[in-house]
Amino acid sequence: MENTKTISRRGFLQASAAAMTAAAGVPALKGLVSTGHAMAPAPQQGEISDHFTACDMCFNRCGMIARVRNGRVVKLDPNPKFLKSRGMLCARGNAATAHIYDPDRLKTPLLRKGARGEGKWQRITWDQAMDHTAEQFERIAEKYTRSGIMFSPGSDMQSQFMIRFAEVFGSYNITSHETLCLLSNHRAYLDTFGETPYPDVLYTKYIIIAGANPYEAIITPDTIDLMEARKNGCKMVVLDPRYTKTAALADEWHPIRPGTDMAFFLALAHVIIHEGLYDPEYAEEMLFGLEEFRSHTRKYSPEWAAGETGIPAEDIRRIAREIAAAAPTAMVYTGRRTSDYEDSTQIRRSMAIVNALLANWDRPGGILASREVGVRAPYFDIPWYDDNPDDRIDHGMAPGLIHHEGSFKLMRDAIIKEQPYPIRGWFTFKTNFMQTAANRNKTIEMLDHLDFIVNADITMTDTAWYSDLVLPSPSFLERNDPVSALQGSSACACAIWRDAVVPAMYESRDMRWICTELSNRLGFPEAFDFTLDEYRTWQLESIPEAAQAIKEDGVYYNPSKVYGIYFDVPLKTQAQKIELYNQRYVNMGLDPMPVYKAPRREQGKFRLVVGRTAFFTHSNTNNALLIEFKDENTLWMHPRAAAGLGLRDGERVFVTSDAGRVQLALRIYEGIEEETVYMATGFGALSPGQRLVHKRGASIAEVLEDHADHISGNMAMHETLVTVSRRLS
Repeated sequence: MENTKTISRRGFLQASAAAMTAAAGVPALKGLVSTGHAMAPAPQQGEISDHFTACDMCFNRCGMIARVRNGRVVKLDPNPKFLKSRGMLCARGNAATAHIYDPDRLKTPLLRKGARGEGKWQRITWDQAMDHTAEQFERIAEKYTRSGIMFSPGSDMQSQFMIRFAEVFGSYNITSHETLCLLSNHRAYLDTFGETPYPDVLYTKYIIIAGANPYEAIITPDTIDLMEARKNGCKMVVLDPRYTKTAALADEWHPIRPGTDMAFFLALAHVIIHEGLYDPEYAEEMLFGLEEFRSHTRKYSPEWAAGETGIPAEDIRRIAREIAAAAPTAMVYTGRRTSDYEDSTQIRRSMAIVNALLANWDRPGGILASREVGVRAPYFDIPWYDDNPDDRIDHGMAPGLIHHEGSFKLMRDAIIKEQPYPIRGWFTFKTNFMQTAANRNKTIEMLDHLDFIVNADITMTDTAWYSDLVLPSPSFLERNDPVSALQGSSACACAIWRDAVVPAMYESRDMRWICTELSNRLGFPEAFDFTLDEYRTWQLESIPEAAQAIKEDGVYYNPSKVYGIYFDVPLKTQAQKIELYNQRYVNMGLDPMPVYKAPRREQGKFRLVVGRTAFFTHSNTNNALLIEFKDENTLWMHPRAAAGLGLRDGERVFVTSDAGRVQLALRIYEGIEEETVYMATGFGALSPGQRLVHKRGASIAEVLEDHADHISGNMAMHETLVTVSRRLS
């Protein structure tokens, strides 16, 4: 693991004082971002009031109670009635106080006056900002059609307002952070089970976790339920090139060679099928293409897989027999971030097929269907614009593209090529593709093809730093949000909303307000002619009792069916069964079953992998409380690999790929596979407004090459090979 630090109140105050001093000394931002006011000591006198809310420090939306004194949030506690997070709150959630009172917060709309990235800004009013944005949108729409603007909403409860605005405005080109993260997994399970399942971790008796790291990259309730399942005797097997905290707490850790996961799971399927370890009655009723898959897996033996994965054949065979014996209360964990390789959809299909052979679908301890919550998306008319192109700019570039998500990687390529048509504008909200998307230099190249970039966020991220107009957003504790539906496996299917617990600071405005103002200026005011209360009422039309429950407990639970949802209902696949053999893939010219292709390997090069920590979500590293746990990233390398290059622990090394080069400190660590290196995301920021990580450590986005999963278009983050050296070659 990376070295950690014990956080202290004294250390935090010292860091805060230094932070305020540093912020005041940045010429480009002086007077334009907050300084000492936000980080003033919390008031010690006065009554404390309690307010239900939901965390926004990651995508989990865990239940919170904000403790407010004299108009200031002084503490955040978990909501004991919130089942999805099991009445708990992680370090990131607790650190939301440093988020709202961040000395680097944006204070006012800022208009770029110099070159992009130069840091010259002019303070303007909100009326000027909205007028300017509307003028630019109209100009681009007239010259390049309304699809000439790309919209990128982040993982946020108000993103639905940006999507609504984009669709009424007339742009097809909407894409989100999930195109860097989840789409290959969604595609794989949609094409196998008909929907994306939720793992019933709490009740499982055997779990294989491949690449995921739930004890650090926290996901609720899985992270908490995994601890409980382990107490109840669940066996956990981890496959990961890195010795993560999840690996450290597993029964078995196998440092699998990166890119060979499919070989492992095809070998597992080989054993389960050819040794007859599956339920034949279930197979007859539920599985489509078993005989084709039986023939397909004949060559994928454990002995063959051992040579690919580095995992002994006897271990592969034993694990297959053990997990089959525990079925159906057993699973291959469905994971979270799955943006790994160019064949990630097929890799995830191989995992999904092993789950199918375990007969764990829609059963306790297996993988579950989505439960009914009852939250509805309010209807609105989407106008037709005759001059618009036929479809999205990335249409047809990946055969399994998920239309409402698209692919940022493919869209970026199309914008640079200006084919099939030009895009000249970009509206981003709470996304930081400059730090999270592979190949930062290519993102900068894309910006050169854009006439106007507007960014709404709470701080001056790298993406904001390269924008033309920056709009200050409130924190999640300062705004009123629409209803959001959440799934928590067997824990719950629930609905929440957020109300502001303190007034919004400075001149920050939320996305609903921004979209309302722009729609008024652009000629479709009716699209946002509603109050938030009216919008929530529309959302809860089928569950009117939810509003009172949310007010009283901070959450509403729908008593919907948990197991057996598909007991008498056909699956949403073409065969109406679990598809081991996908007929639609055949018609699309794709392999109907996963076919293993060995990953690239080059002498003298290492595969750079991406992974998350418990401290930060993606690039949200500029937090005074959390940065004390890890204030700079390092490059992990195995001792034998380092010795072969004559490198010493702690020295600074150059990491070079075909995309770029960075320099950072080396950490020699036995807990990483010998052909693999790793660095954490969110460091080496370009923006001085990210003061705590500005030019500190290295940005992984600088060296990651931009590849895409062939089927889904999901950005493939693990396809980069790098050299590591003491000096430049």
